[in-house]
Amino acid sequence: MERRLISSGAAFEERVGYSRAVVAGNHVYVSGTAPIMPDDADPPPDAYNQARRCLEIIGRALDEAGAGLEHVVRTRIFVTRADLIDDVGRAHAEAFANVRPATTGVVVELLDPRWLVEIEVEAVLL
Repeated sequence: MERRLISSGAAFEERVGYSRAVVAGNHVYVSGTAPIMPDDADPPPDAYNQARRCLEIIGRALDEAGAGLEHVVRTRIFVTRADLIDDVGRAHAEAFANVRPATTGVVVELLDPRWLVEIEVEAVLL
Protein backbone atom coordinates (compact mmCIF):
# COMPACT_ATOMS: atom_id res chain seq x y z
CA MET A 1 0.00 0.00 0.00
CA GLU A 2 1.25 3.45 -0.88
CA ARG A 3 1.98 5.66 2.13
CA ARG A 4 2.82 9.32 1.68
CA LEU A 5 3.53 11.88 4.40
CA ILE A 6 2.39 15.48 4.11
CA SER A 7 4.03 18.18 6.20
CA SER A 8 2.85 21.68 6.98
CA GLY A 9 6.41 22.64 7.83
CA ALA A 10 5.65 23.26 11.51
CA ALA A 11 8.64 22.62 13.78
CA PHE A 12 6.29 20.76 16.13
CA GLU A 13 5.90 17.98 13.53
CA GLU A 14 9.55 16.97 13.69
CA ARG A 15 9.82 17.55 17.43
CA VAL A 16 6.84 15.31 18.23
CA GLY A 17 7.22 12.92 15.28
CA TYR A 18 4.01 13.30 13.31
CA SER A 19 2.77 14.48 9.92
CA ARG A 20 0.05 17.01 9.13
CA ALA A 21 -1.51 14.29 7.01
CA VAL A 22 -0.84 10.74 5.87
CA VAL A 23 -2.10 9.25 2.62
CA ALA A 24 -2.44 5.48 2.90
CA GLY A 25 -3.93 3.84 -0.17
CA ASN A 26 -7.07 5.83 -0.92
CA HIS A 27 -7.44 7.17 2.63
CA VAL A 28 -6.22 10.56 3.87
CA TYR A 29 -5.81 11.09 7.61
CA VAL A 30 -5.33 14.70 8.70
CA SER A 31 -3.95 15.22 12.20
CA GLY A 32 -5.72 17.28 14.79
CA THR A 33 -5.38 20.81 13.44
CA ALA A 34 -5.31 23.84 15.70
CA PRO A 35 -5.69 27.49 14.61
CA ILE A 36 -1.96 28.00 14.21
CA MET A 37 -1.03 31.33 12.69
CA PRO A 38 2.09 32.29 10.75
CA ASP A 39 5.03 33.30 12.96
CA ASP A 40 3.13 32.05 16.05
CA ALA A 41 0.86 35.10 15.95
CA ASP A 42 -2.21 35.00 18.16
CA PRO A 43 -5.11 33.08 16.63
CA PRO A 44 -8.44 34.82 16.14
CA PRO A 45 -10.08 35.46 19.52
CA ASP A 46 -13.35 33.68 18.73
CA ALA A 47 -14.21 30.02 18.15
CA TYR A 48 -15.87 30.57 14.77
CA ASN A 49 -12.81 32.18 13.19
CA GLN A 50 -10.47 29.72 14.88
CA ALA A 51 -12.48 26.87 13.36
CA ARG A 52 -12.30 28.55 9.96
CA ARG A 53 -8.50 28.78 10.34
CA CYS A 54 -8.32 25.08 11.26
CA LEU A 55 -10.38 24.19 8.19
CA GLU A 56 -8.17 26.38 5.99
CA ILE A 57 -5.07 24.46 7.14
CA ILE A 58 -6.91 21.15 6.70
CA GLY A 59 -7.98 22.18 3.20
CA ARG A 60 -4.37 22.84 2.20
CA ALA A 61 -3.29 19.42 3.52
CA LEU A 62 -6.13 17.70 1.67
CA ASP A 63 -5.25 19.56 -1.52
CA GLU A 64 -1.65 18.39 -1.28
CA ALA A 65 -2.98 14.84 -0.80
CA GLY A 66 -5.05 15.12 -3.97
CA ALA A 67 -8.32 15.47 -2.10
CA GLY A 68 -10.70 18.22 -1.04
CA LEU A 69 -13.27 18.90 1.64
CA GLU A 70 -15.79 17.01 -0.51
CA HIS A 71 -13.82 13.80 0.15
CA VAL A 72 -14.08 14.05 3.95
CA VAL A 73 -16.00 11.20 5.56
CA ARG A 74 -15.24 11.84 9.25
CA THR A 75 -14.44 14.82 11.43
CA ARG A 76 -13.60 15.14 15.09
CA ILE A 77 -14.12 18.49 16.76
CA PHE A 78 -12.35 19.27 20.02
CA VAL A 79 -13.51 22.38 21.90
CA THR A 80 -12.39 23.78 25.24
CA ARG A 81 -15.98 24.53 26.36
CA ALA A 82 -19.28 22.96 25.35
CA ASP A 83 -20.86 26.37 24.67
CA LEU A 84 -18.42 26.93 21.78
CA ILE A 85 -19.92 24.16 19.66
CA ASP A 86 -22.53 26.43 18.03
CA ASP A 87 -19.87 28.79 16.65
CA VAL A 88 -17.54 25.97 15.65
CA GLY A 89 -20.49 24.07 14.18
CA ARG A 90 -21.37 27.07 12.02
CA ALA A 91 -17.88 27.04 10.47
CA HIS A 92 -18.08 23.24 10.12
CA ALA A 93 -21.46 23.50 8.39
CA GLU A 94 -20.15 26.11 5.95
CA ALA A 95 -17.33 23.75 4.97
CA PHE A 96 -19.28 20.49 4.95
CA ALA A 97 -22.96 21.39 4.33
CA ASN A 98 -23.21 19.16 1.26
CA VAL A 99 -20.70 16.54 2.42
CA ARG A 100 -22.17 15.88 5.88
CA PRO A 101 -19.39 13.66 7.26
CA ALA A 102 -19.76 11.58 10.40
CA THR A 103 -18.74 13.89 13.24
CA THR A 104 -17.82 13.70 16.91
CA GLY A 105 -17.53 16.64 19.30
CA VAL A 106 -15.49 16.43 22.50
CA VAL A 107 -14.74 18.93 25.25
CA VAL A 108 -11.02 18.91 26.07
CA GLU A 109 -8.09 20.96 27.28
CA LEU A 110 -5.86 21.89 24.33
CA LEU A 111 -2.07 22.32 24.31
CA ASP A 112 -2.07 26.11 23.83
CA PRO A 113 -4.37 28.16 26.08
CA ARG A 114 -5.10 30.50 23.13
CA TRP A 115 -6.75 27.67 21.21
CA LEU A 116 -10.48 27.14 21.58
CA VAL A 117 -10.84 24.43 18.94
CA GLU A 118 -8.92 21.70 17.14
CA ILE A 119 -10.29 19.67 14.22
CA GLU A 120 -9.21 16.34 12.75
CA VAL A 121 -10.51 14.78 9.53
CA GLU A 122 -10.42 11.59 7.49
CA ALA A 123 -11.06 11.54 3.77
CA VAL A 124 -11.41 8.88 1.08
CA LEU A 125 -10.13 9.40 -2.44
CA LEU A 126 -12.58 7.92 -4.94
